[in-house]
Amino acid sequence: MPANIHPACETGDIAMSHTHFLFHIVFATKDRRLLIANEWESELHAYISGIIKNHGGQTLEIGGMPDHLHIATQLDLKAGFPDLMRDVKASSSRWVRQNRLREFSWQRRYGAFTISESALEPVRRYIRNQKSHHLGQSFEDEYRSLLRKHRIAFEDEYLWA
Repeated sequence: MPANIHPACETGDIAMSHTHFLFHIVFATKDRRLLIANEWESELHAYISGIIKNHGGQTLEIGGMPDHLHIATQLDLKAGFPDLMRDVKASSSRWVRQNRLREFSWQRRYGAFTISESALEPVRRYIRNQKSHHLGQSFEDEYRSLLRKHRIAFEDEYLWA
């Protein structure tokens, strides 16, 4: 007896792709200047989370220091990761300049590290504890450590260009 076949299967029109992309994203203010103030950082975080949501993603954790941000996020990559990052940085920069600080911009580059579901909670905890974490470590050292942990080759002389 032949199996019942869904008509969409015969034409190849059935959608069966399933993806789940988790990222730890890190980027700094231009020249790593201490520009993000405690008074409005939560508004900035909410604004960036909205941009990510508009791209079909979800912010799972966001935090940082006056000179940089960390974001744990689940993303839908249909729009493309570089497009998302361009929008996050350009739109949030514009928002800060219009609402808080005229002389604000992000550095051109960013770090984006894939994370597994099992590593998500430790990464979220790491982001939540940024303020205490940075009592003993600079952003530069933290970023180098992340690059090494994820086995990303780099040359220090070009890292901050």
